Amino acid sequence: MSFQRPAGYAGELSVADAYALLKDDKKAVLVDVRTQAEWAWVGIPDLSGIGKKPIFVEWASYPGMKPAADFAQRLIEELTARGADMETPALFMCRSGVRSLAAARALAAAGWRLCYNISEGFEGGLDAATHRRGALGGWRARGMPWTQT
Repeated sequence: MSFQRPAGYAGELSVADAYALLKDDKKAVLVDVRTQAEWAWVGIPDLSGIGKKPIFVEWASYPGMKPAADFAQRLIEELTARGADMETPALFMCRSGVRSLAAARALAAAGWRLCYNISEGFEGGLDAATHRRGALGGWRARGMPWTQT
């Protein structure tokens, strides 16, 4: 597994490394911080093949996209309800890896030790026409399991 360790959280993971960690570590959890609209219209990770379910907590809500002041508190409540503790690896995903980085840092600041950012997110980067079509990288383009809701 390859990753970098920037300050404030455990580091960056590729999509493949994130899926491998979720598969190999029975405690590891995936936290999808995109908006409800993104989950509904773009799709969601499908972890049923490894006996898991993602956690869905918006980092920011559309249309204002202001980060939720109670994000870490709400997420810790959900993690605790699932039997996680501060040593449980939490892998964060958003559309492209930006909001999830902020969310990983927020949970790390709240004392969670193993917060990782999935660097390409669910849809990956922009193409040459500056459109995000989910074909240049990310969970979907890299062939990880997902479903449309």
